[in-house]
Amino acid sequence: MAIKVMIVDDSAVMREVMQQLLAPHKDIEVVGAAMDPLLALQKMKTVWPDVILLDVEMPRMDGITFLRQIMATRPTPVVICSTLTEKGADITLQALSAGAVEVITKPTMGLRDFLQGSAQEMLAAIRTAAKARVRGAAVPTLEKTSVDAVVSAPSAGLHNQRTSERIVVLGTSTGGTQALEQVLSQLPRSAPAIAIVQHMPEKFTRSFAERLDSLCAIEVREAQNGDRLLPGLALIAPGGKHMLVKRSGGQYQVEVKDGPLVSRHRPSVDVLFRSAAVQAGRNVLAVIMTGMGDDGARGLKELHEAGARTYAQDEASCVVFGMPKEAIKLGGVDQVVALDDIPNVLMSWR
Repeated sequence: MAIKVMIVDDSAVMREVMQQLLAPHKDIEVVGAAMDPLLALQKMKTVWPDVILLDVEMPRMDGITFLRQIMATRPTPVVICSTLTEKGADITLQALSAGAVEVITKPTMGLRDFLQGSAQEMLAAIRTAAKARVRGAAVPTLEKTSVDAVVSAPSAGLHNQRTSERIVVLGTSTGGTQALEQVLSQLPRSAPAIAIVQHMPEKFTRSFAERLDSLCAIEVREAQNGDRLLPGLALIAPGGKHMLVKRSGGQYQVEVKDGPLVSRHRPSVDVLFRSAAVQAGRNVLAVIMTGMGDDGARGLKELHEAGARTYAQDEASCVVFGMPKEAIKLGGVDQVVALDDIPNVLMSWR
């Protein structure tokens, strides 16, 4: 049976070159080619490849982030092929640490030289990868105690009483950058206070928040420890840090802190959601959106049990229906809504 290969590279020329290189070999079948990981995921819903041939620098999501997400949810042999991966470079170490089977350098030479000079190396890498038994990177076991390590479980008490302040918490992963842009750009300045966890590497969240801020009527910024949650403001958890909701009198603010990986992530949606359940309870509206895995599913159920309004993005509008699906299965979702309806849902929270 032929090795099914998915090519993910933002260069149309390189995608064509790779397909030409692989076409003559009957033991290899290219089942798809995509310009970025999000398009690749759409195609992989139909046919999951045996090997992914992956570039590093791409729009919307970089290859290393995509690699880590694949290894965390459905480990698949990945060969990194990029001009950035010179031997000994930091990106090579990142790729191998994240679970890549092989890293090969994508030459900057012409088509003929590429076919002649790199064909055997690429073919060998694909055939080796197809035989590899890949596993996700070593991460803490997904026990509920992993959330306990950052924030204690909810319990009935004063923080569950209704107050005049309302907050929104959003959690998302794969496909979330586009989904958040669509949602936040439709909100007026009178929108409620919003705290967001988007799975994203360290140093990327600040530029992401700045981009959203330039597109939105509301203010969007990367959260800093102690920031108050205010109407017309959306705070995005910094990559590599957890973000929690804290109550101070009748007001809410965020705590940004270090901590272990929770549900394989830092920041973790489960951490944000549980903290909101503990500190704000019935004063919260929560939405779990597109993303791989199950981060946020348990936290959303805890919010539901604390009296919060809870929503999940529907399958039709998700890039990946993993996180919402798991939340629905746990019974923590009041209502399933399309992406287009989420702005109205948020504005209904008064």
